[in-house]
Amino acid sequence: MKENDWKKRLGIVYSTNPDFQYSTEETSEPETLEPSKQRLIVRLDRSGRAGKQVTLVQGFVGTQEDLAELGRKLKVKCGVGGSAKDGEITVQGDLRDKVTKLLLEMGYNAKRGN
Repeated sequence: MKENDWKKRLGIVYSTNPDFQYSTEETSEPETLEPSKQRLIVRLDRSGRAGKQVTLVQGFVGTQEDLAELGRKLKVKCGVGGSAKDGEITVQGDLRDKVTKLLLEMGYNAKRGN
């Protein structure tokens, strides 16, 4: 059975060339740097959250799996919820000092922002 990949080609203009081979560009995730080479900034954010405070950890370079694992460790150690996506870890509440201390203990180069 022929592979049906028409969903990948939505928005592509039709080609009259019978030898045309459609190719997709695959984006690769950056390789995860070791903790001592990471420069993480821990800051507080309230915008777009109805006045609720969240602690943001920005600047992580690596795969989504490693980001999710680091976010899970921080959330468990702080005992709060949050998320990890788009190279950014969100921890509920104003826990800048605690998160910075935890990251430094894990060997990351972390700095407290605002």
